Amino acid sequence: MTATVWALPANIILVGAITAGASLPAAALAVGLSSIRMMPMVVALMPEIAGSRTRKSTLLFLSHFVAITGWVFAMERARHVPREQRTAFFGGFAVTLTTVNTIIVAVAFNLMCQLPALVTGALAFLTPIYFLVSLYGSARDLSGRLALFAGMAALPPAHYLWPQFELMVAGIVGGLAAYGLGQWAERRRHP
Repeated sequence: MTATVWALPANIILVGAITAGASLPAAALAVGLSSIRMMPMVVALMPEIAGSRTRKSTLLFLSHFVAITGWVFAMERARHVPREQRTAFFGGFAVTLTTVNTIIVAVAFNLMCQLPALVTGALAFLTPIYFLVSLYGSARDLSGRLALFAGMAALPPAHYLWPQFELMVAGIVGGLAAYGLGQWAERRRHP
């Protein structure tokens, strides 16, 4: 499953749907809807890695590998690679990353029952910390960095006020607040 459904939330949704006894079309729809969040990353990345002779089928194939790690890595480093070599650069990294991740997941899955509960919990906590550090490091401006913290700060009140829509509300409110604060800070810095 890790080799074909690359994003962790989609894996969790698929396992949850199977566990709940959902039909295959319902599970596929749920995974597809969760993966729509990757579309802005694909739209931002593909023009960065496409060369003048890059085929659309190549970009379509490479879009399968767009997840947080590959996207952050490519957005940070692709501009330093000659344009005609960027698809090979991203493809090599993304396929290697997927292969290594699949092997690590297989090994960890087989070792998980042998680890103490504290170690298992600590390993699970690494994923959100990794995402936070990666996204902060790849943010190109102040607004992007502020958005991470504003979204986290907006989550508790959003959960209290709109528990069914907490992530969406926290993301929108936190993102708008971060954008406004970032624009204000830029105007003060460069009047």
